[in-house]
Amino acid sequence: MRISKMRYFFPIGTFLFLFLDGSLSHLLAPFFFTTNVSVESRLILLWLVMGICYGTVDHLIWWAAAAGLFFDLFFTGILGIFTLLLPFMVYLTQNVLTFFNRSFIVVLLIYLIDITVLTTLFYWANALIGFTSVSAVNFIGRTLGPTLLFNLVVYVILFWPLKVFFEKFE
Repeated sequence: MRISKMRYFFPIGTFLFLFLDGSLSHLLAPFFFTTNVSVESRLILLWLVMGICYGTVDHLIWWAAAAGLFFDLFFTGILGIFTLLLPFMVYLTQNVLTFFNRSFIVVLLIYLIDITVLTTLFYWANALIGFTSVSAVNFIGRTLGPTLLFNLVVYVILFWPLKVFFEKFE
């Protein structure tokens, strides 16, 4: 019986991408967070989507929940939002991908839809508990649009290396 290397590499990559999310946000804060723009790096979601599309990962929903819990504890301070949203996004993506072939464009569109859903649900949750008072129009123009643009660029840069990584260690 052969043990997959992905069993070890996926958890390491999950927490590496969480660390990169925070590091990019910190290093690029003067550009990411201004009075007109608020960009949210979603590298952890890219890692999960690529794992769904090109890898064979056991217990992916549980890894997403663990990453969401860590994200909540370390970045947001509100326990539960990402702990629930990341596994939901994994479940949603797994079910949507059953209808499509895994190509560059299809995975890109699914990734952008996932970012839109995740960011919008996060905004609604924060609005519900009173942590934000930004209007929906400002949210779309100042947060969602720039977030999608940044993550599109990151996707184009990281797609091929991540695809090769997941296919090699599958």
